[in-house]
Amino acid sequence: MIPTEDASARKREIEDKLQQEQETLSFIRESLEKSDQLTKGMVSILSSFESRLMQLENSIIPVHKQTENLQRLQENVDKTLSCMDHVISYYHVAKDTDKIIREGPAGRLDEYLACIAKIQKAVEYFQDNNPDSPELNTVKARFEKGKELLEAEFRSLLTRYSKPVPPVLILDAIGGDEDMEVQEDVTLEHLPEAVLQDIICISAWLLEYGRNQDFMNVYFQVRSSQLDRSIKGLKEHFRKNSASSAIHSPAVQTKRKETPTKKPPKRPVYIPGTIRKAQNLLKQYSQHGLDGKKGSNLTPLEGFDHDLRGVKHLSDDKHGAAAGKDDVLDIEIDSYIHCISAFVKLAQSEYALLTEIIPEHHQKKTFDSLIQEALDNLMLEGDNIVSAARRAIMRHDYSAVLTIFPILRHLKQTKPDFDATLQGTAASTKNKLPALITSMESIGAKALEEFADSIKNDPDKEYNMPKDGTVHELTSNAILFLQQLLDFQETAGAMLASQVLGDTYNIPLDPRESSSSASSYSSEFSRRLLSTYIYKVLGNLQLNLSNKAKVYEDPALRAVFLHNNYNYILKSLEKSELIQLVAVTHKKVESSYRELIEQEIQNYQRSWLRVTEHLTERNIPAFQPGTKLKDKERQIIKDKFKGFNDGLEELCKIQQGWAVPDKEQRDAIRQAEKRVVSEAYRAFLHRCANISFTKNPEKYHRYSPEQVEDMIDRLFDTSA
Repeated sequence: MIPTEDASARKREIEDKLQQEQETLSFIRESLEKSDQLTKGMVSILSSFESRLMQLENSIIPVHKQTENLQRLQENVDKTLSCMDHVISYYHVAKDTDKIIREGPAGRLDEYLACIAKIQKAVEYFQDNNPDSPELNTVKARFEKGKELLEAEFRSLLTRYSKPVPPVLILDAIGGDEDMEVQEDVTLEHLPEAVLQDIICISAWLLEYGRNQDFMNVYFQVRSSQLDRSIKGLKEHFRKNSASSAIHSPAVQTKRKETPTKKPPKRPVYIPGTIRKAQNLLKQYSQHGLDGKKGSNLTPLEGFDHDLRGVKHLSDDKHGAAAGKDDVLDIEIDSYIHCISAFVKLAQSEYALLTEIIPEHHQKKTFDSLIQEALDNLMLEGDNIVSAARRAIMRHDYSAVLTIFPILRHLKQTKPDFDATLQGTAASTKNKLPALITSMESIGAKALEEFADSIKNDPDKEYNMPKDGTVHELTSNAILFLQQLLDFQETAGAMLASQVLGDTYNIPLDPRESSSSASSYSSEFSRRLLSTYIYKVLGNLQLNLSNKAKVYEDPALRAVFLHNNYNYILKSLEKSELIQLVAVTHKKVESSYRELIEQEIQNYQRSWLRVTEHLTERNIPAFQPGTKLKDKERQIIKDKFKGFNDGLEELCKIQQGWAVPDKEQRDAIRQAEKRVVSEAYRAFLHRCANISFTKNPEKYHRYSPEQVEDMIDRLFDTSA
């Protein structure tokens, strides 16, 4: 049971809390009432504001729309005025551009092209908007006039500034490849840079807007003419200057780096003086080793004249004229060779220029047309050389082939650059050089073969035989001809190989060399073929000389003649590289000639048997010193002395007029005869020393052994 006091306290506590809660509730109610009042006031304010905004919007929006419409109308008016001005300007284009168009583009290309652009736009406008208007015809005519003047300016600039390249500049360009220690940067400038840019600009406009490709024809015609004139100018340069003056100094017009120091050329394109070289060789042999004699027909040989005349012997009064002809021929050969190189260089330069002016898809065709005239002229000149050689061969002048060698060699050396330069041109253009090479190889091979046959079939004419038994002109001509092949071994071998002459010479073909194309033959096979060819010529020469020697009635002179010719051949082979070339296929050629020479010396020595046979002991009677000889026995000794004296005098008189040009051989033959005759004569004199066979011994004993030796020493000496 809760105590009364505790209950009262609890009751009072509850009542206090209740009182507090009632007070809090009253406060909340008052606060809610105030909040409701504030809310109602705010709602009232917002409603009023919304109402005012709606009134403002209803007032502003119509004004805004009206302003926007006014702005749009203004813009339309401005645009209309601008379009009107633009359209009206088209009607004034013809008048505004008349003066500039009439005066042409010279000196103000950019301004002129701008006028053309205005006219072009006017044409497009009238075509689209008013195709029947007279203004269209006016601007069209003005556009065509402007295009014509641009074409004329293109031609004018190209013609006015396109000049032939000076010969010294061409020579500098083609000669600076291998001769310089440092490679020179040689540039052929065909057009001034400013002019070039104008031409490029005009060509681009004509192609894009002019719808005209005629300017390409103009371009190749003008540049073709300059290319041909450049090559002709180089040719004329060679004609006006001697071969020595063709060595040029660097041209002023070239663009180059610092001038480097020149060094000797590695390998010249062509060494002028082919025929003079043959003359000098012959003179050298006459003065050294072969010791030419007056009256000998070992004279210098005449070269080819302008019509490719063959090798012939000259008298002294013709030497100057022959040298002059050689100079002309050398310059013409050198000129043609340089013109071939010049064509390649100039064509490459022309193509580089063309790529800047002509659109890419027209470049090859235009280049093909551009080079035709110069190329055709070069090929025609080459064909003329072949034709001249062919005519000379028909006259049996086979030495004419020597003019083809340097040209053919250079053509083949130049062919890779030629092919690269003509890449992309028509097949007929690319085939011109190979056709010329084939033609030259064919005529060259024909000349070589017919020359070998001519050596074999040269007629034995008695009046043409040297009276002194010296070297025949056929021998000297043949050797000189073969010596010229040394400078062109690869070319000559390729000539023979191109005609598949391996079967003729019985040279086995390597399987890799089975093709009939000259290019498929190895250089070694060509060298073997040339070696066999030279051996064949030497064999034909030996056979012909043997037949010619039969013209001589005196066997001794016949032996001297063959000895001289065989010795001349051997010494000529040894003094040049011919001996090494022949040895490629015939290693015993040197020993064979030495055997022939020794054999002829022995044949010659037999002529002295009719002298020495009188000195033998045959028929000399046996006797004792002091014994008196019978008349018959004395007569035998007298006859022996007389036979020896008469035979010695006759032989010395005859053989003194013969010739052995080689001093070494001449001395050896004399020494051998002195030894044989002197020994036999001394023995004979010793045998007859104590024999009294005549009252006048000086009548029979005419010569002492020393006098006999002196007489033999004067053999082969017309000055004795």
